[in-house]
Amino acid sequence: MSGPYAADRLVALVDAILQRSGSSPEEAAIVAANLVDSDATGHASHGVCQIAVYARSLELGHLQPNRHARVVRDEAPFLVVEGDVGYGQVIAREATDLAIARAKAGGACVLALRNAHHIGRVGSYGEQCIAAGLIGVFFVNVVSRPLAAPHGGGRPRLGTNPICIAVPATPGHPPFLLDFATSAVAANKCRVAASSGKEVADGLLIDERGAPTRDPGVMFRDPTGAILPFGGHKGYGLALACEILAGALAGGLPALPENLRPGRVVNNALAFLIDPARVSDARNGGWQALADSVLDHIQDTPPVPGGDGVLVPGGPERRSRALAAERGITLDPDTVHALHDIGGALGLDVPVILGT
Repeated sequence: MSGPYAADRLVALVDAILQRSGSSPEEAAIVAANLVDSDATGHASHGVCQIAVYARSLELGHLQPNRHARVVRDEAPFLVVEGDVGYGQVIAREATDLAIARAKAGGACVLALRNAHHIGRVGSYGEQCIAAGLIGVFFVNVVSRPLAAPHGGGRPRLGTNPICIAVPATPGHPPFLLDFATSAVAANKCRVAASSGKEVADGLLIDERGAPTRDPGVMFRDPTGAILPFGGHKGYGLALACEILAGALAGGLPALPENLRPGRVVNNALAFLIDPARVSDARNGGWQALADSVLDHIQDTPPVPGGDGVLVPGGPERRSRALAAERGITLDPDTVHALHDIGGALGLDVPVILGT
């Protein structure tokens, strides 16, 4: 691994790369901050490593800079937003802001987001909901090279199709932010392990013949292996739900073979935003007090021997952010090389910007 790097220097470098690649200053700032924050929260698969993917997508015309969320249907409580393959961090952020406004006005919003480029860490949109005092539930599909095998299958057919559930909390209590891929491991973790010559744990991967393997290199050969769904049939069922709800219903673009293109990355999403005040009543101090009691009770569980105790979903990200602010952000060597190659080709002095 390389670094650590100060977050502000990484943001400055990614921002400069994006601007020289055609993004407006406003767009570059949003995307750069989102990527670096993903690394800071421990979600490196959606972090700075994506710059290489974006550069390739720009080259192939699969990513269009300076696009904005375009409303194509607005019939409360339904909101349909077209992304025009713009930077997903901008499109999804704007779409979520629009949905938040409608949920505050009407109590709920069903958001269909279609045809955005990679939207990154879905938890960041859950955090938008939390900041607005709303509950958010997101289902996302990934239209790109298939990575995950369905339960019982020996070949990749699905994306890592993430789900996010976000619930606000009262001051002094941590919010509930559940954000997970439906695959047993992130593809980027396989890439980092493969580049380091390390194996992954048992039960995560199968090779091109469908046999269990610990070799992460199977994901980067032709034909490829596949990542297994987490929890067997349960994770598979959730991944398939994302494909149907986000891909077929919201986006009209499930990850079927006829929709796949080399170098193409598209995210579609179906999200439900709810104003909890429209649902709960004031008994027992209201829903928020009850939710806080649930979280307090769970966190008060005695830890297993030698363990660190129970965390509420969202806790690991908060802990990782605090450590990154104190110690900096570490990147894998492939990502560092990509930053030097891409930034250098655009005329940037990468070592100076990074302070190395």
